[in-house]
Amino acid sequence: MIKVNEVMDLSVEGDIGVLTLNSPPVNALSAIVRAGILNGVEQAAGDPAVKAIVLICEGRTFIAGADITEFGKPRILPELHDVQKAIEFSQKPVIAAIHGTALGGGLEVALCCHYRVAVPSAKCGLPEVLLGILPGAGGTQRLPRIVGVEKALEMITYGTHVGAKACKEMGLIDALAEEGKLRQGALEFARKVIDERRPLKKVRDLNEKVEAARGKPEIFETFRKANAKKFRGFLAPEYCIRCIEAAVNKPFDEGMAVERKLITELLEGTQSKGQRHVFFAEREVWKIPDVPADTPTIPVNKIGIIGAGTMGGGIAMNFLNAGLPVTIVETRQEALDHGVATIRKNYENTAKKGRITQEDVERRMSLLTPSLSLEDLKNSDLIIEAVFENMALKKDIFGKLDKLAKPGAILATNTSALDVDEIASATSRPEAVIGLHFFSPANVMRLLEVVRADKTSKPVIATSMQLAKKIGKIAVLVGVCPGFVGNRILAQRRREALKLIVEGAMPWDVDRVLYDFGMPMGPFQMADLAGLDIGWSKETSKGETIQEQLCELDRRGQKTGAGFYDYDENRVASPSPVVEKIILDYAAKKGVNRRQISDQEILERCTYPMINEGAKILEEGKAIRASDIDIVWNNGYGWPVYRGGVMFYGDTVGLDKVLAKMKEFQNQMGDDFKPAALLEKLVAEGKGFQDL
Repeated sequence: MIKVNEVMDLSVEGDIGVLTLNSPPVNALSAIVRAGILNGVEQAAGDPAVKAIVLICEGRTFIAGADITEFGKPRILPELHDVQKAIEFSQKPVIAAIHGTALGGGLEVALCCHYRVAVPSAKCGLPEVLLGILPGAGGTQRLPRIVGVEKALEMITYGTHVGAKACKEMGLIDALAEEGKLRQGALEFARKVIDERRPLKKVRDLNEKVEAARGKPEIFETFRKANAKKFRGFLAPEYCIRCIEAAVNKPFDEGMAVERKLITELLEGTQSKGQRHVFFAEREVWKIPDVPADTPTIPVNKIGIIGAGTMGGGIAMNFLNAGLPVTIVETRQEALDHGVATIRKNYENTAKKGRITQEDVERRMSLLTPSLSLEDLKNSDLIIEAVFENMALKKDIFGKLDKLAKPGAILATNTSALDVDEIASATSRPEAVIGLHFFSPANVMRLLEVVRADKTSKPVIATSMQLAKKIGKIAVLVGVCPGFVGNRILAQRRREALKLIVEGAMPWDVDRVLYDFGMPMGPFQMADLAGLDIGWSKETSKGETIQEQLCELDRRGQKTGAGFYDYDENRVASPSPVVEKIILDYAAKKGVNRRQISDQEILERCTYPMINEGAKILEEGKAIRASDIDIVWNNGYGWPVYRGGVMFYGDTVGLDKVLAKMKEFQNQMGDDFKPAALLEKLVAEGKGFQDL
């Protein structure tokens, strides 16, 4: 055994050189790994006893990608293309032995090997698009040459991971080794290559599949049209498509030049910075300074849920999906039956789409116990209250739970805005009470706001965060304040949107600006979808707001075929003359002289107060990090990931510009725009939120 460097060993078995890479945790392509592979290949190639080379990795995976901590920093030699060149132009066959994942730069290294062997559980992919970039080490040029243009388009622009068996079918993998016997399988394959004198197969020279697509631009146009909604706003997928077009229409080296040019543009742009910010923020969010990783947790094996409505049923599905038994309680049999039937219907629909089997449906439903008695929750380890937003009702329920829940049980509320401390005060065990704010639809939305009350214990927090991971959520720990983090910031946007339509804009103007910014829908489209009658009462309505007037006309949103918009039978929206008249009459009654409002003002007034409110949240310690606020808005409200998040966007614009505009608006329109002290402080110090 020869020690090539700290992460690479070379051993010779007969006439096969085995290069073994070991750089935990995922063998990422750091400078030391690149040097290890390059030097290892050169040493093995220079050994006259070696006739073939196997590249294999220790640990749980093959090379899982680039070392993204090196992005944006000065280049360190050797560069990846130096490593790839040494492999590809080696005069001895190089075989990649793949287990775990070969992703990004890892797959691009494997594509420079002459052959690839993998265990059946391995996966390959080029997920760079998810970081706002493209495979920049030849992935866009080599992959279409080996799997064909259509498959390459999907793999590269979707960033999907493809299983080894499918990879073998498409030609990406040459042979499958027995699970757990990769080294042996790779050595046997290398022996065949030597004995059969197989050629040094360079992927860069395989032109048959790209030539088959030459002169067929419709392949790319059809793909663009089919994915227009999915790719909206993102630069990276379009740049990936252009690179694959270059692979089809240009010689290999010219295609590589296109790839280099376009990845450089992406790396220097704000989209990739935003997407990389989100990548790291999603890892930071689990770190809670005063709740260390070794905090003891509470075993949670049985779940109780109070309320079988939209939220309760959706919450239940998360735990059923994870194999945890759930008892769901309602006050009326009719409501209980409807809730259970809705859960089953959701599962049946998923099964029809082929995402789960009918056996999965029955297994999950068998874990659900419907009940009309709170007493049936006495053995639950976690009880989640999901009734409507009424403090008296919630306190009454928690008072009852206090008497019947077993010692050590976690008592959680799904409130989206109410004071969790006040809810906890109804119990004799406030340390057991926590907020678990699921977002609707709870079985789909990824975000979970974990709301820490004053007396919530650290084990309860640690358990809640761990449980969120188990049910596939991204959890953000927040403090108690009206609306917590997400809805508190949303209130700023909602207030300005409503003011803007009185001052001179129309709902469709505001929605268009925010949709073009990258949001999935604008605030008025969102209100119509949710229902304008949330919190509205026919008995107490006095027509004092535009929304009240719409509800009184039975324009309660999509469900009634009319809200801020008119809807056709397919729920396609169109601007409403009725709403326009209501707004104009309302403005006249209030003595407002309507004016022309620019798209720029709409955007600034809807987003800058959000950034400012985030600063207040950080000042008050209601969020741990600015990036946690970004994760809330990315995952709960559809903030475009390529803009990084609300707070990252503030840094992108420049906090000095945000502050100046907030002061200008404050002078014109009052203290709704009063700048946060933290915003003023950061600007004075020349810092951004990322410096906190």
